[in-house]
Amino acid sequence: MTRVGSRGFYGEIDILVLKTLSTGKAMHGLAIIDTVRESSGEFLQIDDAALYPSLHRLHRKGLLTGEWRISDKKRRAKFYEITPAGLKELARALEEWTAHTRAMGQVLEVRHEDLQ
Repeated sequence: MTRVGSRGFYGEIDILVLKTLSTGKAMHGLAIIDTVRESSGEFLQIDDAALYPSLHRLHRKGLLTGEWRISDKKRRAKFYEITPAGLKELARALEEWTAHTRAMGQVLEVRHEDLQ
């Protein structure tokens, strides 16, 4: 399992949060962490110490709304939803991420015979 935290690429957690919330379902922090872990085949684990600053930053920017509710476990939790501005930012970030990973793949491409 790879931990996604302060040593990851800048904006990596923000993209994961926006994508997770783009389903239209309101989620609290632990549900976001669980959804990312499950949807990545248990490969990515967001550190809660990195998630909450991301949620607060996205909320301040108007990309998420937040509302205090009672969770399934009968605890008070802040549930977040993506805004139209958040969907627009997600589209922009995904385009940038795709270009970035394509360029990294070109630079890092190694021929099989180089590994011998």
